[in-house]
Formats: sequence, C-alpha cells, structure tokens
Amino acid sequence: MGRYTGPVCRLCRREGQKLFLKGTKCFTDKCPIERRAYAPGQHGPATARRRKASEYANQLREKQKVKRIYGVSEKPFRNLFEKAAHQPGVTGENLLVGLESRLDNIVYRMGFGSSRKEARQLVRHRHVHVNARLVDIPSYQVQPGDEVRIAPKSKDILPVQASLESKTRPSQVGWLAVDDGSRTGRMVERPTRADIPLAVQEQLIVELYSK
Repeated sequence: MGRYTGPVCRLCRREGQKLFLKGTKCFTDKCPIERRAYAPGQHGPATARRRKASEYANQLREKQKVKRIYGVSEKPFRNLFEKAAHQPGVTGENLLVGLESRLDNIVYRMGFGSSRKEARQLVRHRHVHVNARLVDIPSYQVQPGDEVRIAPKSKDILPVQASLESKTRPSQVGWLAVDDGSRTGRMVERPTRADIPLAVQEQLIVELYSK
C-alpha cells in the first residue's frame, strides 16, 4: 500500500487528538478537530455513543497513532519493532528511540522542517548531509556523535527559513545540539523514553505485535 495522500486532518480526528501532521498550520483556530471532535465519515458522530472499545481496538489505535505521527507505513514500522525486540532493554522504549533516531525526525526535531512530512521532503530532495555526506534516505538511523547539516546550497531555502523563524517551532530536546546560524545539529546521545515528548502508550503496541 502506498503512502496516505488524503486530508491529514482526518487522521487527527480519527485518533481523537492533534497529531501535528501539518506543522505550523495545526496551531490555527481553523483546525478541524477543534470544530468536529469526532471520527470522520457519516457515522463519526455516533462513535461516541458506541460501547467501550475492546482491548484489541485500543492496541490497534495506539499503533496507528504512532505510525501516523512519524509518517511510517506498516512494513518499515514492523521491521523497526522486530529490531527493537532483539535489543536489550524495554521493547516499547527501544521502538520509540528507533523512530526518534530516523533522519527525517531528527531534521524535524532540530527545527529545520515545520513537520515530519516537510523534513522527509528535505531529505528526499537531497538537502541534508550527515557527517558531510549526502543522505537522502528518511529512515536512516542517526547515531550519537553524527552531525546533521542542511546542505550549503540549501541553507536559505524558504521551508528551512520559515521553520526556523516560526513561533510554533518544536521545543529543543536535550539530546540534540543545534546551531541555527550554520544550519547544523548533532546527536549528543541516544534519547531515553523520558526524553521523548510523546503521549503514547507504547506497551500497547508491544502487546499487539506479541499476539
């Protein structure tokens, strides 16, 4: 299945919360989830009156929510879970750390893109270097000590400038060091669960894939 190309606000309404998939546009008063706080579709308003969701439904919704936040399709998401399951430590936390370490997410966290989708486009369009080498793979896993830089010829392109100047720019995380002037950042250390500002229950995803 290809990448979702429909209205992203429908995804937020389906999950019942803002996923900030449109970057700065999610902070406007016209956000659909604030005007229609129910699932999309003709039967959306009736969902609030349905019986309590099953355990499986809650697990599935949590997985879908995390996939949509990071813009990852099912196969690479499952592969990342399998990798996390074979690493020492807590599987759910390892999964989130793997998602946070993706190059497109790093570019977003550094503030060079207003959303993960825009950051992914910057990577795909060859505007990003890692350790002075061009990398155009959004899923590339950034390691501690790696330097992520906007390519010299792309430092002043409009998306990067607009993102850096935005009042709704993501707050800086302690495991990344960023220099806005040179459009450069570095992963200081691998993030822990406490470092990831994401309100999700990753254990539900582990339970779903463990069935």
